[in-house]
Amino acid sequence: MLVFREAGLDDFEHVQRLYRQLNPNGPEVTDGSDATAFAAIIDRQGLHLFVLEVDGAVVASTYLNLIPNLTRSAAPYAVIENVVVEKALRGTGLGKRIMADTLQAAWDAGCYKAMLMTGSQRPSTHAFYKACGFDPDAKFAFLARPPR
Repeated sequence: MLVFREAGLDDFEHVQRLYRQLNPNGPEVTDGSDATAFAAIIDRQGLHLFVLEVDGAVVASTYLNLIPNLTRSAAPYAVIENVVVEKALRGTGLGKRIMADTLQAAWDAGCYKAMLMTGSQRPSTHAFYKACGFDPDAKFAFLARPPR
């Protein structure tokens, strides 16, 4: 049985497990700031961390940010981040399912567009996002990071 839902505080470890698969070389957080950030995301209006369960087990997650906007008749837009499916279940359709539900949540919120960026250079990742309805040629993205 598939269940798409907003994450709750008890999902922290499940989401962190998926994120370690998404960024296996990321630094380990040991000071509790990750749990604090998770709670802030769960509590903040306009931020939606979704999970997909299969038979009660969390197997996928997305993070939908709804952003108020002054253009486009004041319609909000969405940014989707941290899309991840349990490694052993990739290629089974669960990614398309959670993305479809996440996009529907954006449309239900009145968003006029949804954007995402990927750091992946794999053609299969790009094909996945195209199959989910994203147009890689609609905009050109730039990314800035703070100086080290």
